[in-house]
Amino acid sequence: MTGWLLVIDMQPGFGHPESPWFTPGYEACAARIDALLPRFAGRALFTRFVPPAEPEGAWRAYYARWPFAMAPENAGLWAVDARWRHLPSVASLRFSKWREAEALLPPEVPVTLCGVATDCCVLGTALEAVDAGRRVDLVQDACAAGSDALHAAALAVMADRAPMLRLVTTEALLAGS
Repeated sequence: MTGWLLVIDMQPGFGHPESPWFTPGYEACAARIDALLPRFAGRALFTRFVPPAEPEGAWRAYYARWPFAMAPENAGLWAVDARWRHLPSVASLRFSKWREAEALLPPEVPVTLCGVATDCCVLGTALEAVDAGRRVDLVQDACAAGSDALHAAALAVMADRAPMLRLVTTEALLAGS
């Protein structure tokens, strides 16, 4: 295996049940990520969504709707989940994490992608990676969204990007498929 694992936004802001952005399925996703990490030893990069100090443009309306995200007392929501804080990570103010992650990944290697939320940051990152010419394996059962319907819709959009983007399962990936 020569590719890299790119884990999108596994953070308390999406994993804590009291967060307004709680993602059902987060813990199941986390268990599958734990299963994948040994296969990508030394080749895993985590991302984290972070609110800006001062939103600009369309982000102003977004954070007006979600003021909790910028509240100083909630800063801990934007760290990488404690299980993986010891692993390399990159922060981004954007939904897509590709711009920041690409700079840290070896050129032209395939990328295996997982994390949250399938319909937002995972989707944006996957599409930008494909646009950049990367082959992407999306581990569909190691991703989660706000609902099963949103997850399925995002997977349907990404499935249409074959053969540049391939949907896989944790089990198939670990079996070498």
